[in-house]
Amino acid sequence: MCCKGVKLSRLQLNKNPVEGFSAGLIDDNDLYRWEVLIIGPPDTLYEGGVFKAHLTFPKDYPLRPPKMKFITEIWHPNVDKNGDVCISILHEPGEDKYGYEKPEERWLPIHTVETIMISVISMLADPNGDSPANVDAAKEWREDRHGEFKRKVARCVRNSQETAFE
Repeated sequence: MCCKGVKLSRLQLNKNPVEGFSAGLIDDNDLYRWEVLIIGPPDTLYEGGVFKAHLTFPKDYPLRPPKMKFITEIWHPNVDKNGDVCISILHEPGEDKYGYEKPEERWLPIHTVETIMISVISMLADPNGDSPANVDAAKEWREDRHGEFKRKVARCVRNSQETAFE
């Protein structure tokens, strides 16, 4: 089932490209590992950035969510220091054992690469400081958004521009 699901996702993206990102296979022989380039959304601190990430699909996709990891350094409350993206749509389906998320906010098999990427782009524009993966970035975002947080993001944007097409 998964291979068909991943192939279908790829076909849908090719047919209906979404502004703000591009996606393709890392290796033509592995449908389960994709590379995405995300353009920093306009009117955000990430504007102008070109952030590379990997999307890794489980064998039982679409029943379970893919994992997403930024390869390009990014300073964001919802991206841990290793680059792993932490947003509801990528959390395993079902009840949240901590009671923070509703089941309908978590992974559902109806989600596509398009809905994931729209959520990630939205995350860049509007971080969730209440549920941070990077506590330090969340603290700076809350307490010094226009100072140190902005400087760190600007450095990441510059670095992303320099390394985007390596």
